[in-house]
Amino acid sequence: MPNSTETAADVAETGVARQLPVFAIIGVLSTAAYLGLYTALRPVLDAQSANLVALLVTAVANTAANRRFTFRVRGADGAARHQLQGLVAFFAGLALSSGALAVVHRTLPDETQVEIGALIVANAAATALRFVLLRLWVFKAP
Repeated sequence: MPNSTETAADVAETGVARQLPVFAIIGVLSTAAYLGLYTALRPVLDAQSANLVALLVTAVANTAANRRFTFRVRGADGAARHQLQGLVAFFAGLALSSGALAVVHRTLPDETQVEIGALIVANAAATALRFVLLRLWVFKAP
């Protein structure tokens, strides 16, 4: 069991075999929250704006959850830096999901139901990239 003094340096000793399932659970919950928020916002916002808001809200919570549970970093030390670095992963995810929406709207302009499928595929790619960024850069041992 990790203690409250565990730092990002301790993350290097934590294996992918433990991190990946925890990351996946947080990812599924984050994606469900994102899709729920996107769906709630979509009737009042255009697709790109709903995507931006839903992704930003869930990205902050996702980074905090992964910091604590996946990478076992606790305490306030470095939290702001981790959130700022997490924004790089957010922008990568935003680029992928915005691109997916643009492709859908370009090829099927009247098919808003296809948006959710495109967002799920884009989020799957963004999730893989997010894990790599968090593990190798954000929570990498100094």
